[in-house]
Amino acid sequence: MTLVLGIDPGTATTGYGFVRQNQDTSLEAVAYGVISTPAKTPAHERLVSIYEQLNELLHLHQPEQCAVEKLFFQRNVTTAIAVGQARGVVMLGLAQAGLDPAEYTPNEIKLAVSGYGGAGKRQVQEMVQMLLNLKDIPRPDDAADALAVAITHIHTNKY
Repeated sequence: MTLVLGIDPGTATTGYGFVRQNQDTSLEAVAYGVISTPAKTPAHERLVSIYEQLNELLHLHQPEQCAVEKLFFQRNVTTAIAVGQARGVVMLGLAQAGLDPAEYTPNEIKLAVSGYGGAGKRQVQEMVQMLLNLKDIPRPDDAADALAVAITHIHTNKY
Protein backbone atom coordinates (compact mmCIF):
# COMPACT_ATOMS: atom_id res chain seq x y z
CA MET A 1 0.00 0.00 0.00
CA THR A 2 1.35 3.37 -1.03
CA LEU A 3 0.16 6.77 0.17
CA VAL A 4 0.61 9.57 -2.36
CA LEU A 5 0.09 13.29 -1.78
CA GLY A 6 -1.09 15.34 -4.75
CA ILE A 7 -0.87 19.13 -4.66
CA ASP A 8 -2.50 21.81 -6.80
CA PRO A 9 -0.57 24.94 -5.75
CA GLY A 10 -2.04 28.40 -5.41
CA THR A 11 -1.60 31.45 -3.21
CA ALA A 12 -5.18 31.89 -2.01
CA THR A 13 -6.00 28.18 -2.17
CA THR A 14 -3.64 25.21 -2.41
CA GLY A 15 -5.44 21.94 -2.96
CA TYR A 16 -4.17 18.73 -1.39
CA GLY A 17 -5.25 15.12 -1.73
CA PHE A 18 -3.90 11.97 -0.12
CA VAL A 19 -4.63 8.84 -2.16
CA ARG A 20 -3.74 5.32 -1.10
CA GLN A 21 -3.24 2.53 -3.60
CA ASN A 22 -4.27 -0.67 -1.87
CA GLN A 23 -2.80 -4.14 -2.36
CA ASP A 24 -5.60 -4.98 -4.84
CA THR A 25 -4.62 -1.81 -6.81
CA SER A 26 -7.86 -0.04 -5.85
CA LEU A 27 -7.56 3.64 -4.98
CA GLU A 28 -8.82 5.26 -1.81
CA ALA A 29 -9.08 8.92 -0.83
CA VAL A 30 -7.54 9.18 2.63
CA ALA A 31 -7.92 12.94 3.07
CA TYR A 32 -8.36 15.98 0.87
CA GLY A 33 -9.09 19.65 1.13
CA VAL A 34 -7.44 23.02 0.74
CA ILE A 35 -4.86 25.14 2.45
CA SER A 36 -6.46 28.60 2.44
CA THR A 37 -4.90 31.96 3.07
CA PRO A 38 -7.01 35.06 3.73
CA ALA A 39 -7.29 37.71 1.04
CA LYS A 40 -5.52 41.00 1.71
CA THR A 41 -2.91 39.20 3.83
CA PRO A 42 0.63 40.21 2.81
CA ALA A 43 2.23 37.77 0.37
CA HIS A 44 5.03 36.73 2.73
CA GLU A 45 2.50 35.84 5.46
CA ARG A 46 0.46 33.80 2.99
CA LEU A 47 3.56 31.84 1.99
CA VAL A 48 4.45 31.14 5.63
CA SER A 49 0.89 29.92 6.23
CA ILE A 50 1.02 27.57 3.23
CA TYR A 51 4.36 26.20 4.42
CA GLU A 52 3.17 25.65 7.99
CA GLN A 53 -0.14 24.04 7.02
CA LEU A 54 1.61 21.76 4.53
CA ASN A 55 4.08 20.66 7.20
CA GLU A 56 1.19 19.79 9.52
CA LEU A 57 -0.41 17.66 6.79
CA LEU A 58 2.89 15.93 6.03
CA HIS A 59 3.44 15.16 9.71
CA LEU A 60 -0.12 13.87 10.15
CA HIS A 61 -0.31 11.61 7.07
CA GLN A 62 3.36 10.84 6.27
CA PRO A 63 3.02 10.07 2.55
CA GLU A 64 5.63 7.90 0.82
CA GLN A 65 5.37 9.78 -2.49
CA CYS A 66 4.11 13.11 -3.77
CA ALA A 67 3.32 14.98 -6.95
CA VAL A 68 2.72 18.62 -7.79
CA GLU A 69 0.96 20.21 -10.74
CA LYS A 70 3.43 22.04 -12.97
CA LEU A 71 2.93 25.73 -13.45
CA PHE A 72 1.84 26.65 -16.93
CA PHE A 73 2.18 30.21 -18.12
CA GLN A 74 -1.03 32.18 -18.07
CA ARG A 75 -1.85 35.51 -19.63
CA ASN A 76 -1.94 37.10 -16.19
CA VAL A 77 1.76 37.34 -15.28
CA THR A 78 1.01 38.58 -11.75
CA THR A 79 -1.08 35.48 -11.03
CA ALA A 80 1.57 33.20 -12.53
CA ILE A 81 4.27 34.74 -10.33
CA ALA A 82 2.14 34.39 -7.19
CA VAL A 83 1.34 30.75 -7.99
CA GLY A 84 5.03 30.16 -8.67
CA GLN A 85 5.90 31.51 -5.25
CA ALA A 86 3.35 29.22 -3.58
CA ARG A 87 4.64 26.30 -5.63
CA GLY A 88 8.19 27.07 -4.50
CA VAL A 89 7.15 27.01 -0.85
CA VAL A 90 5.37 23.69 -1.43
CA MET A 91 8.44 22.21 -3.14
CA LEU A 92 10.62 23.36 -0.23
CA GLY A 93 8.31 21.77 2.34
CA LEU A 94 8.21 18.50 0.43
CA ALA A 95 12.00 18.43 0.02
CA GLN A 96 12.52 19.12 3.72
CA ALA A 97 10.19 16.19 4.48
CA GLY A 98 12.48 13.96 2.42
CA LEU A 99 10.07 13.64 -0.49
CA ASP A 100 11.05 13.88 -4.15
CA PRO A 101 8.02 15.42 -5.87
CA ALA A 102 7.03 14.32 -9.34
CA GLU A 103 5.63 17.08 -11.55
CA TYR A 104 2.82 16.81 -14.09
CA THR A 105 1.34 19.30 -16.53
CA PRO A 106 -2.40 19.93 -16.58
CA ASN A 107 -2.69 18.00 -19.87
CA GLU A 108 -0.78 15.02 -18.44
CA ILE A 109 -3.15 15.00 -15.47
CA LYS A 110 -6.24 15.14 -17.70
CA LEU A 111 -4.89 12.32 -19.86
CA ALA A 112 -3.99 10.08 -16.91
CA VAL A 113 -7.32 10.55 -15.15
CA SER A 114 -9.81 10.76 -18.02
CA GLY A 115 -7.94 9.28 -20.97
CA TYR A 116 -8.14 12.58 -22.87
CA GLY A 117 -5.61 15.41 -22.51
CA GLY A 118 -8.21 17.99 -23.51
CA ALA A 119 -10.83 16.88 -20.98
CA GLY A 120 -12.88 19.56 -19.25
CA LYS A 121 -12.72 20.28 -15.53
CA ARG A 122 -16.07 18.61 -14.87
CA GLN A 123 -15.07 15.43 -16.73
CA VAL A 124 -11.86 15.14 -14.71
CA GLN A 125 -13.76 15.71 -11.45
CA GLU A 126 -16.28 13.00 -12.34
CA MET A 127 -13.46 10.58 -13.11
CA VAL A 128 -11.79 11.40 -9.78
CA GLN A 129 -15.10 10.67 -8.06
CA MET A 130 -15.45 7.36 -9.91
CA LEU A 131 -11.82 6.22 -9.50
CA LEU A 132 -11.91 6.91 -5.77
CA ASN A 133 -15.43 5.52 -5.34
CA LEU A 134 -16.65 8.74 -3.69
CA LYS A 135 -20.31 9.54 -3.13
CA ASP A 136 -19.90 13.08 -4.50
CA ILE A 137 -17.42 15.06 -6.57
CA PRO A 138 -14.74 16.31 -4.15
CA ARG A 139 -15.09 19.98 -3.24
CA PRO A 140 -13.71 22.53 -3.55
CA ASP A 141 -12.33 22.28 -7.10
CA ASP A 142 -8.72 22.66 -5.91
CA ALA A 143 -9.08 19.55 -3.73
CA ALA A 144 -10.46 17.55 -6.67
CA ASP A 145 -7.55 18.79 -8.79
CA ALA A 146 -5.06 17.70 -6.12
CA LEU A 147 -6.62 14.23 -5.96
CA ALA A 148 -6.26 14.06 -9.75
CA VAL A 149 -2.55 14.89 -9.37
CA ALA A 150 -2.12 12.02 -6.89
CA ILE A 151 -4.04 9.62 -9.16
CA THR A 152 -1.85 10.69 -12.09
CA HIS A 153 1.26 9.85 -10.10
CA ILE A 154 -0.08 6.43 -9.14
CA HIS A 155 -1.07 5.64 -12.73
CA THR A 156 2.23 6.96 -14.12
CA ASN A 157 4.35 5.05 -11.60
CA LYS A 158 2.93 1.73 -12.79
CA TYR A 159 5.09 1.95 -15.90
